[in-house]
Amino acid sequence: MDGRAGLCYVRPMPRIKLILAYDGTDFAGWQLQARDRTVQGEVEAAIARIAGTRLPVQGAGRTDSGVHALGQCAHFDIPESLLRIPWRVALNGIMRADVRVLEAVVAHPRFHAQYDALSKIYAYTLWHDRSHVNPLRRRFVWDVPPLDLAAMDEAAEVFLGSHDFKSFQNAGTPLGPRGTVRTVSALWREGGVSAPEITWRIQGDGFLKQMVRNIVGCLVAVGKGKVMPADVRSILERRDRNHSLPTAPPWGLCMERVFYPEQGSAGEAARGQDTAHDEHQMADSGYCGPDGSERGPAD
Repeated sequence: MDGRAGLCYVRPMPRIKLILAYDGTDFAGWQLQARDRTVQGEVEAAIARIAGTRLPVQGAGRTDSGVHALGQCAHFDIPESLLRIPWRVALNGIMRADVRVLEAVVAHPRFHAQYDALSKIYAYTLWHDRSHVNPLRRRFVWDVPPLDLAAMDEAAEVFLGSHDFKSFQNAGTPLGPRGTVRTVSALWREGGVSAPEITWRIQGDGFLKQMVRNIVGCLVAVGKGKVMPADVRSILERRDRNHSLPTAPPWGLCMERVFYPEQGSAGEAARGQDTAHDEHQMADSGYCGPDGSERGPAD
């Protein structure tokens, strides 16, 4: 209580920031569901076993059923009495092997995994050798025929910048003040982890429901010669999802990275997750304030 001003201050609960990786094959997506296994449900159940009570977890985005992640960000609040728990070790010791905590750090009390995100990178991997699919990669690639990569590169340029992506959203997208307008800052292809793979990466300030999978489906149609690169712009500008372009299957998609204000430029941050604080440093630090502010503009 501040006697001079008559104000009472409530100290916020410590907030834990997680970076998660998961194989989405056996999950019904990120978001908590009553009957199906989800990533959020798995993490919340593990936290509850440690804390003795349910502590809600907020993720940076909602990956669909079958979609994977290497850098999903999430946060949850804890009583100060639980601050010294080595959360990464503790959670990984409880959860099943298809989801893992890569990092667990104390965040600013006002940090928000969803609203503070500046941009995200998703990766979609194609397998273009029709003679076989490596059985160790089949859960992470879309099997397609050899494609016209030059035509796909030309079509990819159309998606760069700020556009109304209504033609590339599927039903069920929750819309805020921005509606269906999103900004794609980068879209490029690279080789995958083996010779028959091509990985497309897309970075943007937000994505509509299955927008990335719809863009990849469009690019594959271009690569097959079913759609000309010059036609992609008219499809985008039509702002109408009622077209014949396919939605790429979920298993080739991976949420790779979420960027926050303190991480600097995307190119610099993309070289690896920040690992300045592991759970041992967190346990020894006590809680007398954040190590650095992570608050930024809302999405």
